[in-house]
Amino acid sequence: MSRDKKQGHEMGWTTVVWNDDPQDGNIEHVEQHGLTVEEVEHVLSDFDRMEVSRRSGLPIIFGFLPDGRRVAVVIEEFDDSTVYPVTAFEVRV
Repeated sequence: MSRDKKQGHEMGWTTVVWNDDPQDGNIEHVEQHGLTVEEVEHVLSDFDRMEVSRRSGLPIIFGFLPDGRRVAVVIEEFDDSTVYPVTAFEVRV
């Protein structure tokens, strides 16, 4: 499902689902942690580690932004090509 790249892994997701509902939407969750949709999509496109979140039991990926910040993104995979970023947050290194 993933393939090695020079700087990490790239998944074959072609669709990222965003929900702008102010109560339950994932855009709100991401912005509450000081990140943008574009920054999350950057990590989704090139990350270096994927694990299972101890808190939610969902997949969590880790990657770096161009400015050097390390970011974690908790995801739900709807199928091989569609992913829903549940939330994202900066990880202190």
